[in-house]
Amino acid sequence: MNGSDEDGTETAASDLRELPAFDDGRRHSLPGEAEWPVREVVVEYDEGWFVGGYDRVEQPDGSEKNYYWAELPPATVVVAVADDAVLFVEQYRPTIRATDLELPAGIVEPGESYTAAGARELAEETGFAPNSTTLLETVWCTTGLLRHRRGYVFAEGLEPVEATTDENEFLTPRAVPIEEALARARDPPINDATLEGLLLADHDGLL
Repeated sequence: MNGSDEDGTETAASDLRELPAFDDGRRHSLPGEAEWPVREVVVEYDEGWFVGGYDRVEQPDGSEKNYYWAELPPATVVVAVADDAVLFVEQYRPTIRATDLELPAGIVEPGESYTAAGARELAEETGFAPNSTTLLETVWCTTGLLRHRRGYVFAEGLEPVEATTDENEFLTPRAVPIEEALARARDPPINDATLEGLLLADHDGLL
């Protein structure tokens, strides 16, 4: 099926970006125009915070194939440094059934920048608010399956504040010496966002 507007008006498959994608009213996130003809767009799952489905696409040889996708709101990942240490959070991830040591991260709220979201998430998860944030990079994640953007933020000048974790967040802040941070990030289970964030900060001479 093709998408439809709130008033029921049918829209072209290629115009999926104009339809609300999440409970907060944000639109679908597509970085470019389709180079291969999109014959049909099917949304199979819509949980308000996660949308999943497929595009029926005509390939260069004339054949058609369903390309499945899952869409998530954009996220921010924070590399925060204070007193020669990087702030991590340790938390159990039911999805992989393992406890992970990760950089603080979270969803970017409507109207927020990656840096503002990073400062907010850092304060909520670790109890430290930065007085300086810098956007290191924005990326598209797992592009064979996901429509999901991630922004990496460097934060410094940390001051203690009250941590206010979400009701489903059971995490413990950890401070890891800068010289050990990359090695700890490579201990299984390895978290892609954590490793990428540290590598970007290290490349920019921030660690």
